[in-house]
Amino acid sequence: MLYLVPTPIGNLEDITLRALRILREVDRVWAEDTRVTKRLLDHFQIQTPVSAFHAFNEHQVTASLVAQLKAGATFALASDAGTPGISDPGFLLVRECVRQGVRVECLPGPTAFVPALAASGLPSDKFFFEGFLPHKKGRQTRLQYLATLPCTFILYESPNRLVKCLEQLAEVCGPERPACVARELTKIYEEIRTDTLAQLIAFYKEKNVKGEIVVLVGGAE
Repeated sequence: MLYLVPTPIGNLEDITLRALRILREVDRVWAEDTRVTKRLLDHFQIQTPVSAFHAFNEHQVTASLVAQLKAGATFALASDAGTPGISDPGFLLVRECVRQGVRVECLPGPTAFVPALAASGLPSDKFFFEGFLPHKKGRQTRLQYLATLPCTFILYESPNRLVKCLEQLAEVCGPERPACVARELTKIYEEIRTDTLAQLIAFYKEKNVKGEIVVLVGGAE
């Protein structure tokens, strides 16, 4: 059995009782960053061994993990924050487990774009999740495509690239397109700001931005 265990995106109280039980019961936790996950486990006094599974080694270790699972091991996969496989490592391992008949169970839990969307005030009946845009090659093509969508679309962005991203969005969507920037979700300095792209650009140009960021843009009319 492979369990996909969502971990808090900020506030440690957001972990579920079931997640804590699974993390205690499995043979090993495979983590995107062992230091981050170890801090979480230590906080809840969980002694389960932790090993690394991340974007730089997933191709090398996936076959071994699946072989151990088929032999009877039970593992948990955890990313640094949120649900494994959603803009985080996990897809390759899950795909191989499915192919080889290993049971995969995903626990419900934190995913950054869901509270951002719900609290943004932008239409949420239909939406498109893009995740991280390419930094260079193909970025402009993706932006132009997203600008045509009739529904809210959602991006993840780093603090140092936020203003540039908003400016690029304004170029393809128009400066008056409604949008939202959500950052530091569930943390002390949580901020969810909905305005036009032009107003968001003006605001964040004057601000030293930190934290994980979700950018949401209203759909084309």
